Amino acid sequence: MLFTQIEFAIFFLLVLLGCIFVKNHRAHKSLLLIASYYFYGYWDWRFLGLIFLLTVINYSAGCLLDSAKNERIHKWVVAIAISLSLLILGVFKYYNFFADSLSALLAPLGLRVGSLRIILPVGISFYTFQTLSYTIDVYRRSLKHCRNFFDFALFVSFFPQLVAGPIVRAADFLPQLESPREMSRERFFYGSKQFIFGFFKKVFIADRLATFVDYSFQNAGLFDGASTWLAVVSYSIQIYCDFSGYSDMAIGAARILGYDFIKNFDHPYLAVNITDFWRRWHISLSSWLRDYLYIPLGGNRKGVRRTYINLILTMVLGGLWHGASWSFVVWGAAHGAGLAIHKWVMARFGQRVRKRWPQTLFGWLFTMLFVLNTWVLFRAGSFSQAMLMYRQMYSGVSGITWFYPFAFVGILFMLIAHGAFALKKGALLEFSYRSWYGPFVLFMLLFLTLIFYPQGFSPFIYFQF
Repeated sequence: MLFTQIEFAIFFLLVLLGCIFVKNHRAHKSLLLIASYYFYGYWDWRFLGLIFLLTVINYSAGCLLDSAKNERIHKWVVAIAISLSLLILGVFKYYNFFADSLSALLAPLGLRVGSLRIILPVGISFYTFQTLSYTIDVYRRSLKHCRNFFDFALFVSFFPQLVAGPIVRAADFLPQLESPREMSRERFFYGSKQFIFGFFKKVFIADRLATFVDYSFQNAGLFDGASTWLAVVSYSIQIYCDFSGYSDMAIGAARILGYDFIKNFDHPYLAVNITDFWRRWHISLSSWLRDYLYIPLGGNRKGVRRTYINLILTMVLGGLWHGASWSFVVWGAAHGAGLAIHKWVMARFGQRVRKRWPQTLFGWLFTMLFVLNTWVLFRAGSFSQAMLMYRQMYSGVSGITWFYPFAFVGILFMLIAHGAFALKKGALLEFSYRSWYGPFVLFMLLFLTLIFYPQGFSPFIYFQF
């Protein structure tokens, strides 16, 4: 069930009406838990057992960590919980990837590693990371163990963010379950506004750009340099509008129901360096990687060289989190190297760099060029496809010219959306509950989206992760 389908609109309306009429707090949470399991099971009911198993493993780990007094037992409990969670993720998401890679290495010897005939459960990376963060936080004693199993199950399965984030921390969500949530007209307005903005970005912008982007990448090497660059720029807009659109819809839906999630995107294409980019892009993932991977690896506490290694290793694993493919690994490694180089430059020359507009403009241009080039690796289905795209972008080889008209609409949208905040005019887009033009703007966005709703099934890009 997609946020953009009529089935979800009916489902959410029924859940909302149920939440309005069910006044008992415990019954209210039970309704949301049942709805969340129905939402996930609507795609494939067989994987309900998987999310329930991860819930039981990490809830049990929290109970044991809370009751055990011996530090050695603490370490064993957290190690077993993490290992089991990652084993489940690894089997479903990475086994066939590593099996195929190993088979390619062993082929000269006539050996082959068997693969499994399984499909990737939607959202498994997201809810695995959520449950792991809970267990690790309880182990670190930065979070108290959740004593109510059903509250913990709702934290893991809450349907707005279940399949594509943002990655919600237990410390942010579980306290919201302790008391009845407010459902007001004001929350309904702001939640609906964010949901409609996300719906517009996903359907009107991202899905319409997908036609141009998909054909260009599938026929890499067919188009001339300018058309190929336009396809890459269009993909950068598509993936932003697709994923930030989902985040907006998730945050908006949760807000209507009375729950608050953190912001997941903060105008990432305004970033003036690669570190700034990762402070703005997929904030819930980048902060998760920082807190549960980079810092445990040693962060910047074990010397300069180890800091650079930790940055690269963190981003390599972050790339692998996005998908079981070597292109994702290289994409992550490139961003890790970019972060390490930026850290080295700032350590060596940071005091000499004056924050004036020429330096800021150069930093922005260089960052965008780097991000655009690495998006090619992220989108390409193979290294050969990526190399064909790079050849057309830089070699000047002739090809077909195709300037897809709607690509310029997408570019104009990004210029307005990001430019308003760059010029400190973002308040024009953040209209308030009592603004006279707010309902008109929302109606027009919704009207345009429905009128130009593309035909065919168009899942969110991050569903594959």
